[in-house]
Amino acid sequence: MLQLTHQRFGPLDCSVVRDRDSEQPPELACVLCHGFGAGGADLVPLAGEYCRLEPALAARVAFVFPAAPLEPAEFRGYGGRAWWPLAMARLQAAIETGAMRNLREEEPPRLPTARRELGELIEAVQTKWNLPISKIVLGGFSQGAMLTTDVALHLPQTPAGLVIYSGNLLSERDWTEHIGQAHGLRVLQSHGVQDPILPFSGAESLRQLLERGGAEVEFLRFNGPHTIPAEAVALTATRLAAALTE
Repeated sequence: MLQLTHQRFGPLDCSVVRDRDSEQPPELACVLCHGFGAGGADLVPLAGEYCRLEPALAARVAFVFPAAPLEPAEFRGYGGRAWWPLAMARLQAAIETGAMRNLREEEPPRLPTARRELGELIEAVQTKWNLPISKIVLGGFSQGAMLTTDVALHLPQTPAGLVIYSGNLLSERDWTEHIGQAHGLRVLQSHGVQDPILPFSGAESLRQLLERGGAEVEFLRFNGPHTIPAEAVALTATRLAAALTE
């Protein structure tokens, strides 16, 4: 049976899901970061879905869901968090008019700080469970997906995998400079063609950049909005099960 606990890894408070009866340390860790405006535990239900689809994951994988450190004023009162600030008025206007901007030239000022925070979390996870980077899967949704993509491109070693749910190409100049780190990286990327928040074209641009860097990208295009489809969840579970045997 899965158990939810709350732990601190590095500078970040996390929800952690593990098999309550397992006496052995995990063989794999999966770190998933939520999107802008969501609560820290927003993606926690995914752990149960992964384990339902691939029961062997329950006793062998630790699922870590960090809460972003920022609490923007517009989200106070219901626990919404952010990895870096966004101009909400501009975002809302773009959604209403359908004029979503291309993010590829944007370099959020707080991104380096968020990168460092998540990097310290990864180091703490490695220390706690004696895991190499090659046994840590990174991923997230929306802003969390872009953060983990950024971190994966700045790590000294290649993680076990990268899961990009509804992410976009961001900080193109910096990511292009570090794209060599993507060589051999196994990536699962999903994006809805009707996404009103982050354009599908931005997801395709990210896929193309990762492939130019030598990443092995499985791209799931689905007919839907800004969300995580069931097919992407199933593919992730399969990827995690495969990572246990590699």
